[in-house]
Amino acid sequence: MTMPLMRPKKKNPVLRTRQLNLPPWARGRVALGITAAAAEGRFELQECEECGTVQYPPREACHKCLSASLRWREQSGEGNLLATTTLHHSNDMYFRERLPWRLGLVHLDAGPTLMVHMHGEVGDAPSRVKVGARLDRAGQAVLIGFPNEGSAHMADDKMLREMTSDPKFRKVLVTDGKTEVGQALVRALVKAGADIVWVGHAEPWKKTGGLEDITALPQVTLVPLDLTNGRSVTELAGEIGGKVDIVINNAEVHRTFGIGARRGTDVAKAEMDINYFGLLRLAQEFGPALKGRSADGETGATAWVNLLSVYALSNFPAHGTFSASKAAAHSLAQCLRAEMRPAGIRVINVFPGPIDDEWNQHVPPPKLLSGTLANAIVKALRDGVEDVYPGDVAQEWLERWRDNPKVLERELAAGGS
Repeated sequence: MTMPLMRPKKKNPVLRTRQLNLPPWARGRVALGITAAAAEGRFELQECEECGTVQYPPREACHKCLSASLRWREQSGEGNLLATTTLHHSNDMYFRERLPWRLGLVHLDAGPTLMVHMHGEVGDAPSRVKVGARLDRAGQAVLIGFPNEGSAHMADDKMLREMTSDPKFRKVLVTDGKTEVGQALVRALVKAGADIVWVGHAEPWKKTGGLEDITALPQVTLVPLDLTNGRSVTELAGEIGGKVDIVINNAEVHRTFGIGARRGTDVAKAEMDINYFGLLRLAQEFGPALKGRSADGETGATAWVNLLSVYALSNFPAHGTFSASKAAAHSLAQCLRAEMRPAGIRVINVFPGPIDDEWNQHVPPPKLLSGTLANAIVKALRDGVEDVYPGDVAQEWLERWRDNPKVLERELAAGGS
């Protein structure tokens, strides 16, 4: 059983700071299929379409019948633990500072035999385990053996926290606290055990419903933050940038209509100023601060979360300029992910469907509740994934987009949703 995680001690500036080291990250193109699935929380292996063989490690052809017709299929991960070992020495700098490190040999029910990292609650062999895929600090998939039935404190396992960004005992910045989504996020983070939650407020003179409730929480501190104002972002980064472990950018401007139904560009500029340029300003100021603290161990910076939209995948004409601003933010977030990865900072992009708010009141159900979205973001941090599509609509859009983006574009242009 995993012992409950204790609150980390404050960093002693006199002691040596651990150098930034990432686990081995080199992967071939074929092997990146496991990483692509792990980025969305799935464990997938290659399955031959000719003979049905499930194989590992990934190859260009089936090792049994030599067919090149291979598809990535999600696996249950159920299997038998054959043997375990514990490393007490490693030539790799990343593992050398984290020894001892436990490994196990697992024979999956699906066929392959794998070498996996072992969760601390898994007992000695022989026993039943469940293998899952997680992203490590280098952003590459690794395989972990989990117990079939874990304890309440399973997420506190030291090895597992290396792979995730659990908000427990961490300090979080939520960029916009005036919306229902922002307030739900704050409550979810406090419930998840966040140490401090800074909540951005662009208009401190303006009374906003629900803001008093969340600021009454002892973990919450209201801070001035206007993403349209570069000076505001710079000043806040100078004040708390060296303390933040997780940045959650939920600030957005959402308006309806596309091109022909509205004259001028003022609304589109307002959407871009927050949804795209706001993210850019935030990344320029807080990005270097997070990268500089990524090697601080238990108190180090760990994640960046962007609230995007499933409309970023394919433009929804009824919300056309908003969709365009989110598509621009999506592209920028991919750049941010590439720049943050060498520091081991995970960038999580969240693509919800229509949220149950005033700007989607004419969109028919199902719509995503703010609390459901907030819980999905906390779960993404705990699971260590990169891309999240919360809600039934987002999942359906994603499936249709993957099947044929051009068909989805035509369906949306014809008024489908």
